[in-house]
Amino acid sequence: MDAERKTEDAQKAACSETMAHQQISKALSELNIDSGSLSASKMAALASPCFFHKKFDHAVNIEKVLDEIEDDERISHSKLMQTATGVREVSKQLQRRPIKMTVRNVMIVTKARDNDLVHLTRELTDWLLCTPRYGSDVGVNVYVDHKLRKSKRFDTPSLLAKDPRFENMLRFWTPDLCWTSPEKFDLVLTLGGDGTVLFTSWLFQRIVPPILSFSLGSLGFLTNFEFNQYKEALNKVMGDAGMRVNLRMRFTCTVYRYQPHATEGVPQHIEAEQFEVLNELVIDRGPSPYVSNLELYGDNNLLTVVQADGCIFSTPTGSTAYSLSAGGSLVHPDIPAILLTPICPHTLSFRPMLLNDSMLLRVAVPRHSRATAYCAFDGKGRVELRQGDHVSIAASQYPFPTVLSQPTEWFDSISRTLRWNTRGAMQKGWDGDKKEGEGEKESGFDIDIDDDIDRDSGYSAEGSIAGGSNSPMRKGMVLPFV
Repeated sequence: MDAERKTEDAQKAACSETMAHQQISKALSELNIDSGSLSASKMAALASPCFFHKKFDHAVNIEKVLDEIEDDERISHSKLMQTATGVREVSKQLQRRPIKMTVRNVMIVTKARDNDLVHLTRELTDWLLCTPRYGSDVGVNVYVDHKLRKSKRFDTPSLLAKDPRFENMLRFWTPDLCWTSPEKFDLVLTLGGDGTVLFTSWLFQRIVPPILSFSLGSLGFLTNFEFNQYKEALNKVMGDAGMRVNLRMRFTCTVYRYQPHATEGVPQHIEAEQFEVLNELVIDRGPSPYVSNLELYGDNNLLTVVQADGCIFSTPTGSTAYSLSAGGSLVHPDIPAILLTPICPHTLSFRPMLLNDSMLLRVAVPRHSRATAYCAFDGKGRVELRQGDHVSIAASQYPFPTVLSQPTEWFDSISRTLRWNTRGAMQKGWDGDKKEGEGEKESGFDIDIDDDIDRDSGYSAEGSIAGGSNSPMRKGMVLPFV
């Protein structure tokens, strides 16, 4: 037994921090966990090898987590919940403390067909290449869209002519590179609107580098940095100040196809498409004239049958998008929840609601349904759900990290874009600084401020502040109990 323990200790000592996420995945896979009693999203919270991107591993004590797991032969449900809660708390700390990281490779996402954005992309690329960083007399490696390689407006040859070293520093990304090697990028810059940010989420279906978005679109709920201040913002993020990161929740949506002629021992449902969703999953009746008849399950329990034109399953980030137009509530992105918003329901009591993010949802088209349904994932990849098919919705183990511009950026964005709680004119207050004999002449006549106050009301300034005679207690009044 002593020899075995020494061997295990030696193996633990040999494991470096760079292999920490692989250790967690391996340790969890070896545990004898009754997954039937647990939701898939709770399991994913622990089994995820990339929940915090490998560059954020220093924020979690990996060895302590491994020791706690190895102490128990069988992990309990309560302990699993405690560990998942701990992961969530670390994610909150991640946006409270600045992360100082060396940014060597910067990726720029923009619309290659927008001439104005191409010129701005070239300006930003030139500055990133030429600005000295980290003790070098040149800047960092820059990846731009491969569609700009031969663009005359981007003018790649003139950029490379400035310094021979730029030949190896200016590179071009493709969707395949983002899907297969997301760890190549230390920081992603988006130039455009919210659609460009959603496209970036589609590019990175698993690990997502930190995203810094410049506002060059129409509304811009997710773009909180001004492009005319890009030098100050990037010098701060890439310098000693570091960056604060907000881990935005995403959904993992998986479509399962029904096999009516499956033989014995073969599952009746096979996994088909899978998408990582940042805003919402929309399920609607499509071109069918019939009302959608969808079965909604929560952790394999039937919750209700949706009879409506469709329903929206939104993340807190997507609460300002389609869900808001359908009557859903505004939800802060730090709140872990799933928004269920019906589209034109056929019952008055079917109202928008918030569900626990740990719940595994499943929406199925009954086998005897009159019509099919259609799914849209962040407005892309429209898929038809035929009779017997279903789609699952679970909190993703791969969040979408965005760089915070300031702590109140979400409130600033809804105030800027939606004119949140903004009215045409503010209510006038009492002017108590008027001199004696001086009245209000703006409206064409004098008003005596003192005579205009209702002294019999229980809401006067004297009664509420100084406890004057207008107080019910002073008058001996007895307030009835309601």
